[in-house]
Amino acid sequence: MSSPTIAVPASAKPPAWEQYRARLDAYRNAKVNYDFSRQNEHTSATGWRLDDYETDLPAEAPGPPEAAGSFAAAQDVLRRYAFPPPDLITGYFDPTMPLEKRIMVLRAHFLVFNFYFGVRVSEVTDEEARPTPSGPAGSYPERVWGYGYRTLEGHFERGQIDFTIHKNLPTGAVQFRIHAVSQSGQIRNPFYWVGFKLFGRILQRKFARESLRRMRELVSQALAQGSPAAAAAGAPRPG
Repeated sequence: MSSPTIAVPASAKPPAWEQYRARLDAYRNAKVNYDFSRQNEHTSATGWRLDDYETDLPAEAPGPPEAAGSFAAAQDVLRRYAFPPPDLITGYFDPTMPLEKRIMVLRAHFLVFNFYFGVRVSEVTDEEARPTPSGPAGSYPERVWGYGYRTLEGHFERGQIDFTIHKNLPTGAVQFRIHAVSQSGQIRNPFYWVGFKLFGRILQRKFARESLRRMRELVSQALAQGSPAAAAAGAPRPG
């Protein structure tokens, strides 16, 4: 008689990021694949792509971010890296590492292929009242939080992408913004090189658009459930 199959509780399974531990360890000593000390030279005139995207999130009352408001919910989503479209990009990282020291393995999916890249968090932004440039409505202070990461050796691109949440303190308006500076990296495989030339830019824009959409959806979901942590419910977790 065959032995009965014993189901393993989901809670007993190792976290998803554990299967990428070897890759994460390898990337800890990997170098950034471009000279980020010359960022002031990274312009469209020198062959770099500069992209900016933003979306409005549910507004709050004027003043500092609310404990269970839109800003806090977006922080939670961003910290978990839960906002990218899972059919395109999934990030894996050791959740016990501080954000400012985070290394991530990004699994990019395209057609029937999976590609794996390494990135390193470059800086964490945390400003209580950032002054904004004067415009038609004058200047105003913003609460800003977020982080950026840089591409490591082996990535098909080189550059940095920054994700930030902004709250207009006088009005309560909240936004999620993406700023990216990128350039094609070195791709040795000719098949992948052609594919990236044909579809790379399309996928970049899809990543940005879908990330904005998912951030809006996850923040709205969290607010409906009354908890910032609920924003990641139903979204793939890194661990």
